[in-house]
Amino acid sequence: MSSSPCIARLLPVSVVRLAEDAVEIRWNESVQDFALSVYRGDLPESIQTTTPLAHVTQGRSVTLSGLAVDRPHFFKLVASDGGALMVGERRPIVEGAPNLRDLGGYATVDGRQVKWGRIFRSSNLGRLTDRGLRQIERLGIRLVCDFRTEAEAQRLPNRFPNSEAVGYVRLPIQHGEFEPTSVFDRIKKGDCDWISENFMIEGYIESVERYPSAWARVFKLLAEPRNRPLLFHCTGGKDRTGAAAALILLALGVPTETVVRDYGLSDGYNADVRKAIYGHLRPFGVDSTQVEPYFTAPESRIRALLEHVDTRYGSAVGYLVKKAGISEKTIALLKDALLE
Repeated sequence: MSSSPCIARLLPVSVVRLAEDAVEIRWNESVQDFALSVYRGDLPESIQTTTPLAHVTQGRSVTLSGLAVDRPHFFKLVASDGGALMVGERRPIVEGAPNLRDLGGYATVDGRQVKWGRIFRSSNLGRLTDRGLRQIERLGIRLVCDFRTEAEAQRLPNRFPNSEAVGYVRLPIQHGEFEPTSVFDRIKKGDCDWISENFMIEGYIESVERYPSAWARVFKLLAEPRNRPLLFHCTGGKDRTGAAAALILLALGVPTETVVRDYGLSDGYNADVRKAIYGHLRPFGVDSTQVEPYFTAPESRIRALLEHVDTRYGSAVGYLVKKAGISEKTIALLKDALLE
């Protein structure tokens, strides 16, 4: 990310999807007069700065329409002083994976930002439609890490990766003896008393205490250039995936409040999925409030995990070094590779 005065004035910048072929790039509403050229590419490294898609001289946003459908969109904003900023869509359209999102663009405490198009988090990839499969292929992902148990993966096999060109690593993480595939059968029988916020928090804490080797593997894989872009996921993309995203972002220097906000996006992205689940359970006499803790992602939950990590290990980096055995050199390499 450029430190140019013009670019600094624009921050924060966001990309908002308006339609399949249109997006709006928005920036600091206090900025009114400046010169800005906008360039686009399917991948961050493929953006050509020869012919701009748009040239802006005033206003608080620019709308770009007529974009290619079924492709990811990354934009490079170049200011009049030569400064540049890369931006992308937080939630690229991938049909059948509603909770898939890019971890790029988050600012760090030292003034840098996470590179777009390098790290993705998602819900399961077993319900990708044919169209969704084409869409996710265009993200250029080279490795998928799956946190689901063996039973989860067998019940709903991933449709991606779908070729040897993309690697696949299973790193199963489980809450005690609890098997996630039994959830719906238990709930339908009226067995809901075990579902509580405390149960969920215990699972988060157990994931870091019982499975440090899984988190270590993720970091070591992410540190290898050949594995990037890398995508990691579980079933709903909020719990095990949320813990992984938090550890990665904090290790890169992203502030805690930003990490909490990213975690909370799952509730919005999974809204339609949650509505369908509640509808499916209603004929069995299940009140959605009884099971809500299992299907939602309140920020208090990730805060509880981070408080545990901070109290016991001093910080997320402290956990990774002391418990997971990740070297500070590896974390430094990740920062060099994933921040700009």
